Amino acid sequence: MGKVSYKKLRGSQNLRQRLLLSTLSATPVQVEDIRANDMMPGLRPHEVSLLRLLEKISDDCVVKINETGTKFQYKPGIVMGGRHLVHDCGVSRAIGYFLEPLVVLGLFSKKPLSIRLKGITNDSKDPCVDTFRSATLPLLKQFGVPSEGLELKIESRGAPPHGGGEVLLSVPIIQSLTAVTWIDEGMVKRIRGVTFSTRVSSQFENTMIHAARGIFNRLLPDVHIFTDHKAGQQAGNSPGYGISLVAETTSGCFITADTAVSYARADDGGMEGEKQELVPAEDVGEQIASVLLNEIEQGGVVDTTHQGLLFLLCALCPQDVSKIRVGKLVTHGIETLRLIRDFLGVKFVIKPDPSTGTVILKCVGSGLKNLSRKSS
Repeated sequence: MGKVSYKKLRGSQNLRQRLLLSTLSATPVQVEDIRANDMMPGLRPHEVSLLRLLEKISDDCVVKINETGTKFQYKPGIVMGGRHLVHDCGVSRAIGYFLEPLVVLGLFSKKPLSIRLKGITNDSKDPCVDTFRSATLPLLKQFGVPSEGLELKIESRGAPPHGGGEVLLSVPIIQSLTAVTWIDEGMVKRIRGVTFSTRVSSQFENTMIHAARGIFNRLLPDVHIFTDHKAGQQAGNSPGYGISLVAETTSGCFITADTAVSYARADDGGMEGEKQELVPAEDVGEQIASVLLNEIEQGGVVDTTHQGLLFLLCALCPQDVSKIRVGKLVTHGIETLRLIRDFLGVKFVIKPDPSTGTVILKCVGSGLKNLSRKSS
């Protein structure tokens, strides 16, 4: 065994994408200066939790963190997958933060992955688990991922600050993805959604639905928003309510928007003891409907939260041209493009389309194959 050469990176930004790409491209990374000048320096609990999760699903992976947490080394191993895994995501970020890297790594692991994640299912920072189920999983199917064995079961919900939710994620393994040409966004044909409420009156959900429908019904008739009121054990440990909306287009694109309302976590500037005023349910419904219409207006085959994942999937395709259309490029998407260039050596050709205000991207995939899977 020779000395491991690490790719040197600085800062805490895009840590999730960096670790994901490091694992896929089998590049050891060393990250320094993680919030070195902060009041609370070093890695946050959710980042450590993500490192532990990567250790859990892979074999021979080495993580070394220094005492203050401002520097760590990560040497990726072979992603093994496996059944009956359990991971507690903690309460500093929602489960949505962990799902995106997990589902991509699951596709390229040795055995199919099935893992139970515990923590916060819905919050206002990360994509909620409903959105993941109704939009992220269909996005994978565009790239030739089979629908058997690809599912997310929501067993109980958890709102911030104390979480208590549980989901069960299953991901099949594939040989390789298929390249896509996906530039037709189509017209919106229907809107579906789910509201949830935990430890509050179920009336909140009806109010949100009424407010959201008030906006949509003027535009299209086919709007169904389902309720999901949890009680007892399945309601987690904190009161909260929220809504996730998905617009489906004639060409099979899913555009989403979601949010959740709950009491702040201690580290978000809210004091533990004091009672805050929660945003009224009616306003939540109206706001999220407007956010969804805004996403639809921007155009593109995915919404802004899925840009990074879309680019990553294109870059992991076989050595064939993928062509996609997105609305406005957001910072998260741009950062992902840079990381893809650094780790996988894939460059995208970016061409604005002035007639629609969208952007068309083309790339030749890196041809990542799942070498660890047993070939029959």
